[in-house]
Amino acid sequence: MPTKAELVLDARADLGEGAIWDSKKQLLYWVNINHGEVHIYDPKTASDRTVNVGEPVGTVVPRSSGGLMLAVKSGFAHLDLDTEKLTPVCDPEEHDPELRFNDGKCDPAGRFWAGTITSRATPARASLYCLFPDLTATRILAGVTNSNGIAWGLEAKTMYYIDTATATVWSFDYDLDTGAITNRRVAVTVPAELGHPDGMTIDAEGMLWVAHWGGRSVNRWDPAGGEHLRSIPIPADHVSSCAFGGAELDTLYVTTARGGLSEEDLRTQPHAGGLFRVKPGVRGVAAFEFAG
Repeated sequence: MPTKAELVLDARADLGEGAIWDSKKQLLYWVNINHGEVHIYDPKTASDRTVNVGEPVGTVVPRSSGGLMLAVKSGFAHLDLDTEKLTPVCDPEEHDPELRFNDGKCDPAGRFWAGTITSRATPARASLYCLFPDLTATRILAGVTNSNGIAWGLEAKTMYYIDTATATVWSFDYDLDTGAITNRRVAVTVPAELGHPDGMTIDAEGMLWVAHWGGRSVNRWDPAGGEHLRSIPIPADHVSSCAFGGAELDTLYVTTARGGLSEEDLRTQPHAGGLFRVKPGVRGVAAFEFAG
């Protein structure tokens, strides 16, 4: 089924990431990491509000009590959208100034999961954390290099996770009541010719959609057997995250990055760093909010 990506915002983001759809407000949140920008895109008006939080921001999620929760360079924080005030919550990595937070999402119980990366993607130096609704954070996985996409199975019994450096989507048994993960195993192995797995989401059929950095595409994978089901081209080398949105959750929004591209690269992909959307013919599931 041919599908063409549509540019909806020529954002020219240095490092666009963290796409997530707010089903209550019918808005798309995303971030421009290195510029410290939280973006709020309204497809009804084609407007994009930018809030600069003053430090690198890795990801964003809605908060059930209002505003947004962020994972920023200095840890977890709350952003009040009325005042644009950023309030720190906790910094589990304050001992290591080279680390910053990267991608993450909330689980079905409203816990906020996000991981870290060093400025040079130092092998095995980063971690995956979980921020609980009581605002305490726990390290869940150590020995991570580039913590990235995360998603939960439709029956909330499995968690999928990407450490980009491993070229693998990992599967864990997941305990909804406690947030515990066990029995780590390979769900998907991404071949080098498809680029590097980055951000990730899940559709209503339980299939994973992965943004492929260096692969110019978003790809659909069956986590049960690791089968590559489909690839949708995106006109940018650095494809970073994806999220289902729209009133019917049938639109896949895709972030990209232009940082690190040469002048020649940018001549052939002038809209790198833009926000794109496609209609893949399947629906997603609603994102979860932070319950704290």
